[in-house]
Amino acid sequence: MIRITEAELYGWLTTFFWPFVRILALVAAAPVLGHATVPARVKVALAAAITVLVAPILDPAPKIDPGSIPGLLVIAQQMVIGAAMGLAMQIVFVAVEMAGNITGLQMGLGFATFYDPSSGGSTAVISQYMNLVATLIFLALNGHLMMISAIVDSFSVFPVGDHLMSGQGWLAIVYWGERIFSAGLFLSLPMLAALFITNMALGILTRAAPQLNIFAVGFPVTLAVGLGLLALSLPYFIPVLEDLLQNGFRVLQEMVSLYHM
Repeated sequence: MIRITEAELYGWLTTFFWPFVRILALVAAAPVLGHATVPARVKVALAAAITVLVAPILDPAPKIDPGSIPGLLVIAQQMVIGAAMGLAMQIVFVAVEMAGNITGLQMGLGFATFYDPSSGGSTAVISQYMNLVATLIFLALNGHLMMISAIVDSFSVFPVGDHLMSGQGWLAIVYWGERIFSAGLFLSLPMLAALFITNMALGILTRAAPQLNIFAVGFPVTLAVGLGLLALSLPYFIPVLEDLLQNGFRVLQEMVSLYHM
């Protein structure tokens, strides 16, 4: 008869519990995997499956009672680390959505919105389209697998314990958050320049022919020019987004590699 002592059972549970908390926080905060349309049970099951696969190859977990005060602090630490790593990749998609909002506003589609369950509010149509393209590129580049690989590597770089991440590690993700505005403007800049030229041409046309109804002519023209340029610029959008994703993974690795023992 196989006997399992309470100490052995407790050791097995802690071996899987600490990695599970960090991985679940990443899955909940990461793009695509943590989308609001993904059921919570699926997220928990995915985190549990990843934990079962990677826990045997990780370093031994510390013997800390999860119900104690040090254990609760370690739980909070693992949740913050996983959520911060997911946020580092989520920033890329926020920049893409910002570029879509700016482009849609200049095209005259600022009023055309859809309900976005991930944000709980309305999002511009162009923003939804660009976010969908970014999601497809993210999956085509195996970004979801790279995130899982990064969270697994973080346990060797930043093992579970009572040490804290350094201020430089947190500043890395703060500085990366600044790229939302610059990257969003950079992605939408070609469209903004073309639509600006189109609006200038319509303004000159209105001055030359005052009897022309600019509202009846201008909106179809800007819409057609915007959609045409969006289709033409799509091949150039892919390498820029790929570079943003690579920078996101670089920040993610930099963030977990800086800590205080």
